[in-house]
Amino acid sequence: MPDTPNFRSAEFLKQHVDSILAFYQPHVTDGRLGGFHQNYLDDGTVFDPGFKHLVSSTRMIFNYCGAYRHSGNEEDLQRARHGLEYLRNQHWDAQRQGYNWLLNNNAPVDQTNHCYGLAFVMLALASCVELNLDGTREDLYKTWDLLNQHFWQADAGLYADEATPDWQTVSPYRGQNANMHCCEALLAAYKATGDKQFLDRAYTLARTVAVTLADKAEGLIWEHFTETLEIDWDYNKDDPKNLYRPWGFQPGHQTEWSKLLLTLHRYRPEPWMLERARNLFDRALEVCWDGEHGGIAYGHAPDGSICDADKYFWVQAESFAAAALLAEATGEEMYWQWYDRIWDYCWAHFIDHEHGAWYRVLDRQNRKYSNEKSIAGGKCDYHTLGACWELLELLKRR
Repeated sequence: MPDTPNFRSAEFLKQHVDSILAFYQPHVTDGRLGGFHQNYLDDGTVFDPGFKHLVSSTRMIFNYCGAYRHSGNEEDLQRARHGLEYLRNQHWDAQRQGYNWLLNNNAPVDQTNHCYGLAFVMLALASCVELNLDGTREDLYKTWDLLNQHFWQADAGLYADEATPDWQTVSPYRGQNANMHCCEALLAAYKATGDKQFLDRAYTLARTVAVTLADKAEGLIWEHFTETLEIDWDYNKDDPKNLYRPWGFQPGHQTEWSKLLLTLHRYRPEPWMLERARNLFDRALEVCWDGEHGGIAYGHAPDGSICDADKYFWVQAESFAAAALLAEATGEEMYWQWYDRIWDYCWAHFIDHEHGAWYRVLDRQNRKYSNEKSIAGGKCDYHTLGACWELLELLKRR
């Protein structure tokens, strides 16, 4: 393992971003089917090349827009355009006015309409708008209209989660995860356009989830709710590792909300945002930091016991970003210490110093389950790249 760097330095963060992008660079562009290859083994070998997930297709557009914005590398701009073309031509289904969730060799295999998916379409398009890519501003507003037409629940101040391919039936399930990523996308859309309606809606979502719903669970954010926004304590209890709807309190989502609240606080500061951000981060780390093996566990039960001791890459990345933003907002050194502690752990266990990028998931003893580094819908290093860019933006503000 290389010597421990200065994790707070812009030079390190830029080098780390470059090392992640270098892992994907040789094989990321799918010249046969279009879009990006989304499934990689640890050494960069592509597997299941025809399988494409809307979430990875959009997140990888975000990745390459961010890469171009920070480095000016024209090849990254071309990759962003390449991904955008695939989103428009393969994921988008003009006949039913929705995005294909899963594709195999460009044939739709799941056309369920997910709010979570539209959130990432908006995030990708907002990233493209920042680069003034042709037609993306119009696409962004069309997606915004689609999101509101089919999923917005005005009385609840929240988005519904899922609809049938023909949009005729909306599921009664309500989840915080899709709304969290909608908040993220709306903040990005506001940054890209300056349009206040995006900030207003991000504020509404943050208030609903981080205050109204959190108060139903003693200040923490539970994942699953009924149509009337009552907590569903049993949803997916028999499927606790569900990719987008896991059971238990998710410390990574507490800290991710902390990060979003602090972003919102920079645009429209109100005291509750900082208070809630601190509470979510502090309690997540208090319960889920593994004092023996390091890292942040994936989930804990309502009684505070760890229900999933595995370590996921995105939990660590979102948490070090939140720690730095809390350090900036509060001026308290303890949050920089958390930032360094999380990075120390990731440097020792999550980062592949031979091939580049991060491993996806480790067990409690920090052992890999497989040699699959990135999988469609589950990992494309959007979390890790985004966290590093968040830090670079913070360092510019200091």
